[in-house]
Amino acid sequence: MRHLKAHRKLGRTSEHRNSMLRNLATSLINSRDERIVTTLPKAKELRPFVERAITLSRQAQGLPEGSAARVLHLRRQAAGFFHAGNTAAVALAGKRGQVRPERTAGVAALKRLFGELGERYKDRPGGYTRILKLGHREGDRAELAIIELVDNPREIEAHEAENKRAKAATAKKKASKKSKAKGGEQADETAASDQ
Repeated sequence: MRHLKAHRKLGRTSEHRNSMLRNLATSLINSRDERIVTTLPKAKELRPFVERAITLSRQAQGLPEGSAARVLHLRRQAAGFFHAGNTAAVALAGKRGQVRPERTAGVAALKRLFGELGERYKDRPGGYTRILKLGHREGDRAELAIIELVDNPREIEAHEAENKRAKAATAKKKASKKSKAKGGEQADETAASDQ
C-alpha cells in the first residue's frame, strides 16, 4: 500500500529533489517569458511548489498598511522556496576596494514575486500556472511540457489584439451592410426615375 506518499520521487534523494524544485521555481519566476520547458513529471511537481510561494506574496498584498512585521514574516516564509542569497556579502561589506558579489537569482525571484507577481495575482484565488504538453524528447522519449504563469503580459497582449481584430471585423461588416443598404436604395431611386 502506498499511504502518505503524495509526491513523485523523480529518481532523486530528497535533498536533490528539493534543490531541483527550488532551481525550477527560480527559473520560472525570473524568466523573461514567464515559462520554462521541462519534463512533465517535474512540471507537475513544480506547480504546487510555485503556487504556494505565489499565495504567500498574494497574502502580503492583501494586508493593510502598518503590518510590516507580517509582510516580513511572509517574505521569509517564501524565501524558503528559493535558494538563499550570497552569504559572503556580509564578510565583504567592511573591506575597502572589493566589489560586493551580485545578488543571486533566488533573491531576484523573491523581489519579483513580492513586487510584480503579488500585485498581478492579488484578486486571483489560486491557479497561477498552466502546464502545456509538448510531446516526447528525441533522445530519451521523455514527455516534455511547458509550465507558464497565467495572465502574463504576452498572453494579455495577444488577447487585446484578438479583441481589436474582432472589433475591426464587426465594424467592417456593419459598413458593408450600410453600403449595401444605401446601394439598394439608390438602385430603387434610379429605377423609379427611369419610369
